Amino acid sequence: MTGSFRILAINPGSTSTKIAVYDDETQLFNHSIAHSSEELARFQHFADQLPMRKAHLLEALEQKNVALGSLSAVVGRGGKIPPCPEGAISVTEKMVEYLKSRPPFDNHISNLGAILALDIAAPLKIPAYIYDGVTVDQMEDIARLTGLPDFHRHSGSHVLNMRAVARKEAASRGKRLADFNAVICHLGGGITMCAVKNGRMADVLGDEEGPYSPERSGGLPVRQLSALLFKNIHSEVEFARRLRGQGGLVAYLGTNNAQAVEKRITEGDAQAKFIYQGMAYQVAKGIGSLAVALRGGVECIILTGSLAHSKMLTDWIAGQVGFLAPVVLYPGENEMEALALGGLRVLRGEEKPSAFSSEKKVKLHYDA
Repeated sequence: MTGSFRILAINPGSTSTKIAVYDDETQLFNHSIAHSSEELARFQHFADQLPMRKAHLLEALEQKNVALGSLSAVVGRGGKIPPCPEGAISVTEKMVEYLKSRPPFDNHISNLGAILALDIAAPLKIPAYIYDGVTVDQMEDIARLTGLPDFHRHSGSHVLNMRAVARKEAASRGKRLADFNAVICHLGGGITMCAVKNGRMADVLGDEEGPYSPERSGGLPVRQLSALLFKNIHSEVEFARRLRGQGGLVAYLGTNNAQAVEKRITEGDAQAKFIYQGMAYQVAKGIGSLAVALRGGVECIILTGSLAHSKMLTDWIAGQVGFLAPVVLYPGENEMEALALGGLRVLRGEEKPSAFSSEKKVKLHYDA
C-alpha cells in the first residue's frame, strides 16, 4: 500500500456494479462487474440484489489482491434520499432503512450504493459515506417556484459528475470552485443540467422537465399529460416507466443507443437525424434558460457525460449556444474518481461529513 488512505468506491448501475480502489489520489484499479438480465431477473426488489452484488464485488477485490482490512473507508454513490447538502454524508442504518423502503416508482438502483457501502464498512469498523448524491440541493428559493403552491421544482440531477467537472474546470482556470460560474450539462441516458453560481448549483433542470434524452421523455405539455392521466390507462409504476425508460429516443426511434442512431443518420435516415437534432435543440434551450440564472455571466458551458463523446451531438449543441460562452467538453462520467477523492478529502479533514436526515419538507423563504 503506497498511500496513507485506501478508499473503495462503489457505483451500482442497472446492469453493472462499478468499483474502484484508490490509494490517496492514485487509482489502483477501476473495474466494472457486468450483471446479466437472467441474473437480475431473479430479484423482485433492488435491495434483494445486495448479496449477489456484494459477492461479485468481494470476488473482484480478491482477484485484485486488495485485502478488506487495508481499506480506510468505503464511498458509495448516493441514492434517493431527501434533499441534502453537498459533499459527504455518513451512511447509517437509518439511511439504509430509508432507502430500502422506497416505493417501486422511486427505486433507483443508485440506492444500493449506500447499502453496499455500509454492509462492507460496518464489520471493518471503518466509515461509509455517500458523496454528492443525486438529491444534493443548493437551489436558490426563487428557482423552486412553479405556477401552483402545491408544487415546487426540485434539484435531482447528476450532481456527482457535474460538481466534479466544475471543480476541475475551475482549477484549470486557477480559480476556487467558490469563484466559478458556468452552465453544466450532463448528457447520458438521462439529461440534467445546472447553473453553477459562485460554485453552487443555484438552479437545476432535471430529467423530468428538461430535454428528452435516450430514455427519458423530459418535460411534456401539461394539458396533454393530464388528459392522458385522467384516461386512467396506466398504473403509477407503468406510467413512470413510460416517462423514464421508454421515452426520448426509445419512444421515437426504438433504441437508447446513440451510436446506433448516428449510424442511421450517416446512412441517410432523415427521421433519426430530425429526432437527434431535436434532442440537441432542447439541450441548447435548457442551457440558454440557465444562462439567465447567471444573468449572462457564464464563464463557460461544460458538456459532460457519456454522450459528450458524440462529436455530432456536441457540435450541434455548441453551434446553438456558442454565442453565450465557450463550450468545454469533459466526456465520460468521472464518477469513480469523484467518489474516491471526495472520501479522501473527508479522511484528510479537508471536509466534514454531514449527518443523514429523513426530513422531506422544502421550505421557501422570502422577505415580507
